[in-house]
Amino acid sequence: MLLKREFSFDAAHRLERYHGKCENLHGHTYRMSVEIEGSPDAEGMIVDFARVKETVDREVVSKLDHSYLNDTVRQPSAENIARFVFERLEPFLKGPNYSLSAVQVWETPRSSVIFRRADMENRK
Repeated sequence: MLLKREFSFDAAHRLERYHGKCENLHGHTYRMSVEIEGSPDAEGMIVDFARVKETVDREVVSKLDHSYLNDTVRQPSAENIARFVFERLEPFLKGPNYSLSAVQVWETPRSSVIFRRADMENRK
């Protein structure tokens, strides 16, 4: 079973190693979703939505919202932001019956990247 929670944040960045419009300083309103795979516990929940929100706000949104992403994420493409978010959240969003399975980051309303647990495992 998959649990999904969405978030958003505003941030600026520039893609220094890219040749095109995005190499210039600009900003986005990013949309992000976190997917957690698991089985309902004795309370009937995979994990409490409030716990997911508190964790993501503390570990990611508070760090990225209204920031210059280049100070936090190297070459902050949507791909690298999604990887950063997954790596940041993975230790906090796991329990006996659940674990983080994917992070999706939308740079625009029609363009997004999904970073899955398998992508993390393939990097090792």
